Amino acid sequence: MSQEPQMKNVIPCQLSRNGTDFIAYSRNEPQVKNLPEVVFLSGLRSDMMGTKASALAKLCEERGQGFTRFDYYGHGLSSGDFMDGTIGIWLEDTLEIIDRITEGPLILVGSSLGGWLMCLAALKRPERVKGLVGIAPAPDFTEELMRASFSNQQEQELKAHGLIHLPSDYEGGDYIITSHFLDEAREHQILHHPISIHCPVHILHGMQDKDVPWEMGQRLMDHLESEDVQLTLIKDGDHRLSSPQQLEILRNAVNAMSEKTKNVD
Repeated sequence: MSQEPQMKNVIPCQLSRNGTDFIAYSRNEPQVKNLPEVVFLSGLRSDMMGTKASALAKLCEERGQGFTRFDYYGHGLSSGDFMDGTIGIWLEDTLEIIDRITEGPLILVGSSLGGWLMCLAALKRPERVKGLVGIAPAPDFTEELMRASFSNQQEQELKAHGLIHLPSDYEGGDYIITSHFLDEAREHQILHHPISIHCPVHILHGMQDKDVPWEMGQRLMDHLESEDVQLTLIKDGDHRLSSPQQLEILRNAVNAMSEKTKNVD
């Protein structure tokens, strides 16, 4: 759910949305037709220029594989104020990118918040999404991790003012979460019932993750209906999973998913 180091080496395009807003995105057109296109979904307050997105862009370019990354509403180079964003709005952004920018079969790679959104998008577009790779996925984090950790004082602040300031150890510092954001997120929870996703799924999670405990990856695996779900636990991995060794694990997972899902209609 955090920001990570940025690599400002991409000139993004803009996808107009609702007449006034736009989604910033970057796409490498596929050169190899039998491989599914990879779509990267970033974490909360992160963006498409992060280390993992850039590593996957390079991998896909080397393979001639289509690759798309984008910024949610209120993130990165997209329009909007972060405080006005919701899980529903960011899901709509994801579906707009899938429907209007990408082509053919897809592999969604979701980091933290993006791991929640990739599941929601797969439920909405099962005919397009052929595989999922989750990086420290954080489904239902608004309830499971945020609300569950609030002190009585924070609960009172949220009730009185409709918002709360949350501390962050990452670049960008403290940030504001609204009661509307938390309430709207309840409409998109997935961990309280079986998740009707049937494509292959590979979850990567660091066991030293202080933001999203690795047990959440286990819970997601248990709720997925797919028969083909792998969970890889990285003993020394933190939430970012952005060291050279961890990026290699990610590249291998996306390579394997690409091979498994190529030529799948």
